[in-house]
Amino acid sequence: MRIVVAGGRTQADFLIGNLVKKKHKIVVINDDQAYCDYLSSTHKIPVFCGDPSKRFVLEEAGIQDFDVIIALTYKDADNLAICQYAKRCFGVKKVICIVANPKNADLFKELGVNTVISSTHMVAEYITQATSVENLIKSMNLENDKVTITEVYVESNYSCVGQTLMNIDLPTNSIIGCIIRKSSDMIVPNGNTEIKAGDKLLVISSPENLKKVIGAITK
Repeated sequence: MRIVVAGGRTQADFLIGNLVKKKHKIVVINDDQAYCDYLSSTHKIPVFCGDPSKRFVLEEAGIQDFDVIIALTYKDADNLAICQYAKRCFGVKKVICIVANPKNADLFKELGVNTVISSTHMVAEYITQATSVENLIKSMNLENDKVTITEVYVESNYSCVGQTLMNIDLPTNSIIGCIIRKSSDMIVPNGNTEIKAGDKLLVISSPENLKKVIGAITK
């Protein structure tokens, strides 16, 4: 894919390194000349020095019809401007940004930003889930929060232990898609697969059904 990384410092450096390894075509826009020189020499990619929240800077960077732009500046308003210019003026297909203020996340989505990442919101949500379900190991949202993938460790006292999947009362729009078991590594389960203590379950669900799914497994 053709991807623009706009702004940022350490997180931009880390992200660029990962994207370059995956053979994506990367263009970087940053307003710090010294950091531009560092990114250019480190990653051997095109780097444009300028304020990415300015339309003429985006135009000079040649981002027309790119697949993705990722806005990583420290100002939420600048990140919104970057995303809106990219989508409306340059035909960038998907726009992504970070926000410092979690209250801006929903607003930015309403204004056309495809994916808004709030580290504060993600940490708060994780803590809320983890305190209610101690064995919730990992949880992440996909497709603009329409799908949740959660990894759950099965304790020996859970009612699901010894039960087959067909006998576990999961809510609609949820499945146990994979089981990680020490003895046989990964298992793609079917209705007759039995849950055992020590299993790690990869659960796919809608966000609103996550608590019901966890309850069905852990009760």
